[in-house]
Amino acid sequence: MNPPDRQSRSFRIAFAAMLGALATLGPFAVDTYLPAFGGMQKALGATPVEMQQTLSAYLLSFGFMFLFHGALSDSFGRKPVIVVALAVFTVASVGAALASSVHALIGWRMLQGISTGAGIVVGRAMIRDLYHEEDAQRLMSMVTVFFSLAPIVAPIIGGLLFEAFGWQSIFWFLAAVGLVLVVSGATLLRETLAEEHRHSFHPRALMLGYREVAASRPFLLLSLAMGFNFNAFFLYILSAPVFLGKHLGLEPTQYSWLFIPSIAGIVVGSQLSGRAAGKLSRAQVLRRAYAFMGVSAAANLAYSFAFAPSIPWAVMPIFFYAIGSAMAMPTISLTTLDLFPTRRGMAASLQGFVSGMINTITAGVIAPAVFHDTRWMAVAMAAMMLTGFACWRLYHARTRRAP
Repeated sequence: MNPPDRQSRSFRIAFAAMLGALATLGPFAVDTYLPAFGGMQKALGATPVEMQQTLSAYLLSFGFMFLFHGALSDSFGRKPVIVVALAVFTVASVGAALASSVHALIGWRMLQGISTGAGIVVGRAMIRDLYHEEDAQRLMSMVTVFFSLAPIVAPIIGGLLFEAFGWQSIFWFLAAVGLVLVVSGATLLRETLAEEHRHSFHPRALMLGYREVAASRPFLLLSLAMGFNFNAFFLYILSAPVFLGKHLGLEPTQYSWLFIPSIAGIVVGSQLSGRAAGKLSRAQVLRRAYAFMGVSAAANLAYSFAFAPSIPWAVMPIFFYAIGSAMAMPTISLTTLDLFPTRRGMAASLQGFVSGMINTITAGVIAPAVFHDTRWMAVAMAAMMLTGFACWRLYHARTRRAP
């Protein structure tokens, strides 16, 4: 990875595609099996709560392990952490395909969750290892575009595999994806963290680093803002079986009615974020992003209370909200990493942990509490968006007061 090479457009596209592919494991592990929920429940003799636990257990371990991916990469290098995590994901996917009970499936899903965050966390640190502010924002936006393609095809593939071969085929497919990424990561990725910039993995050194990052109020505010921004949108992805199947009366193979507009919004928002790099300040980008999110959440709330849900009107506010969320994500993420330039991996880990815990609460508590009624879903979306906005405003006010 010579400096001249990394400035070329072809290298940036290839690098973004590789990191985007690594980050697809997260959405693939969630979205691919959602269309099979009903069939899996019947085949495994599970209750609806137990099936929801297969998702909650995954998100809990996913969020918890976010604490360690970045710290491990700060100590042992970026590439080894990614390759080992991919191997664990592949083994866990095989185990899930062979599971004969819902409890075994929950266990293998937890192992999947432990491994899938590495590509997201370490990938962010790798981008900041190589690029400065404007280039990093452009590349982060490009990664988001590649990453966004996964949820478009994942539920479609999952629905087709389930209808043709049964639910186990979904996890065999995930195992195949994991194997391809193991080979690709081992052969194509190059290390971006020099030996002299690595930190000791000694427990005392780690605890001092965690305390330094976690005690930072600006860090916590930005991490909460990103988590709540995303989960206002993610609520509908997590509730897809009920929102699409019950409220909109769609078949599993028709889940693209939600996923295609949602991811199209993410692609548009990512492109807008990339174009804004170097032209607008971060505060200006975020003001525009929150304008998209606020208007969309308000429109969704008004529509949900005024009309019965129907296609395409029920998903249009989600499309526009996704634009704002995707505009905000690279800016907030880079701002968070820049708070700790010598501990980017750890900062990415803790940022992901905060977001992951919000994901878990949304999946295990908020979504089951509100998905029975689209009006309550709209209320929850608006409340989470406003919470994210409040966190960003507090951060912005604090930084303006700083000397």
